[in-house]
Amino acid sequence: MKRRAFNRCMVSALLGGVAALAAVPAAQAQSFPSRPVELVVPFAAGGGTDALARAMSDASRKHFPQPIVILNKPGAAGGIGLTEVARSAPDGYKLALVTADMVIIPHLGLTKTTYESFTPIIQLNADPSAITVAADSPYNTIEEFLEAARAKPETMQLGNAGVGSIWHLAAAALEDKTGVKFNHIPFTGGNPAVLALLGGHIDAVAVSPAEVIQYVKAGKLKTLAVMADQRVKGFENVPTLKERKIDLSIGTWRGIAAPKGTPQPVLDTLGEAFRKAAAEDSLKKFMDEQNLGYVVEDQKVFTAQIERDNATFKALIEKFNMKP
Repeated sequence: MKRRAFNRCMVSALLGGVAALAAVPAAQAQSFPSRPVELVVPFAAGGGTDALARAMSDASRKHFPQPIVILNKPGAAGGIGLTEVARSAPDGYKLALVTADMVIIPHLGLTKTTYESFTPIIQLNADPSAITVAADSPYNTIEEFLEAARAKPETMQLGNAGVGSIWHLAAAALEDKTGVKFNHIPFTGGNPAVLALLGGHIDAVAVSPAEVIQYVKAGKLKTLAVMADQRVKGFENVPTLKERKIDLSIGTWRGIAAPKGTPQPVLDTLGEAFRKAAAEDSLKKFMDEQNLGYVVEDQKVFTAQIERDNATFKALIEKFNMKP
């Protein structure tokens, strides 16, 4: 009898311990946030992603009881910052400003940290790729451009933002859909590629509309098509590829994610605050001034987007042998 009583006491103690441990995350979630939240930008300060993070932090002030502090952690094409957040405590106090690079660089072998190490909170932006040529180019439609590329395989010089970049992947996806073969010219970013186009050094670029809009408005460049489901603001006269019977929609995006395992109540608190911040006129004005696509989606929709793109980019990187 004494042994049975002892065993019952041990079981009760163990169950009580488990219950106490389970109560800790719940208690933390209820008190969240009790201190500032860090939002890690995995790129250097001064770029579009960094600017969006800071604009979001400012817009969050009236909707979140603690400051959102921006930390820049550049390196490995975003891999260093993403890995730091993925390895942090899943308590909501360290988040990542994620981009489409999150589902590209693991397949290039630049990091072992994958999208599965995160739980998306909110999407804030989406920008498609676009095919743009010089204003005096002989090509006035995407059909003419592709016909010329098809006639002389691998001679049409198409600039991108670097090997394995989202814009390189977009160009490869266009090849895959149409059967043409471009001569891909990598640059150290979208802007250098556009400058090369302006200088007459290449035939076209595959970059975002935001990176060419000022030159299109100035009459120096013309965009032939955008790789989106719908026409893009500022490019209302430019058709989508889908309108031209090419079933392709591809581009980049930005959003906020937390380490996997973050309690849902914490994610809900953050999501509500960020949705309200995203609706602020100040953020919408910022997005408009920066020519960034304003797209706000919740956790479920954003997660589905990330999963789809991960599969798409993995297949393209393998098929076109982009891995260093």
